[in-house]
Amino acid sequence: MKENLTTVAGELRSRIDALLAARVLTADGDRAASIARALEVRSAAEDIVRVVVHEARETGATWQSIGDALGVTRQAAFQRYGRPLDPRTGEPMNTDPLPEAADLAVTTVEDLATGRFSQVVGRFDTTMREGLSEESLAAAWSQILGLSGTYETHGVPEIARAGDVTVTDTQLCMEAGDYTARISYRDDRSIAGLFILPKDTP
Repeated sequence: MKENLTTVAGELRSRIDALLAARVLTADGDRAASIARALEVRSAAEDIVRVVVHEARETGATWQSIGDALGVTRQAAFQRYGRPLDPRTGEPMNTDPLPEAADLAVTTVEDLATGRFSQVVGRFDTTMREGLSEESLAAAWSQILGLSGTYETHGVPEIARAGDVTVTDTQLCMEAGDYTARISYRDDRSIAGLFILPKDTP
């Protein structure tokens, strides 16, 4: 059933009411429940944005104008709110990123940084396993360390759906240089792609 603005706005109102009521009815020590309700408000507000974007597209708005309104590129707007059709089937494609992609990316980065290459390779899909051995991965990481010094920290992963995979970009701060760990995950959580790129690579 197609969502409309009235429906999602009503849901947002009920979420806000629940949040405000909980602050009166909940014991002072139980802040976790309030945080959970606040996240529900944020999710409901995001539903409103999604519905309004879809309505804008139906009335002829371009992805450029939508991106400008959202403060992002037209590609980022499309990746988040678009409804592309799979050319193989004609069916709508799944555009939802893997929910735990950020946690998976952080785990992979931390495994690389601590030399747990077998853990990383163990999560490779079949194609990756055939193309990149544990020894080759270790050698590539060693080369990066030789160019830019020791690993120091990482940023918060940026996540986007691209066809059949979820792509994560995580900034890596090395002793003398910065990189982006671009890691792609399939819906079964296996790693479909892993690249360590200079920071400004598009």
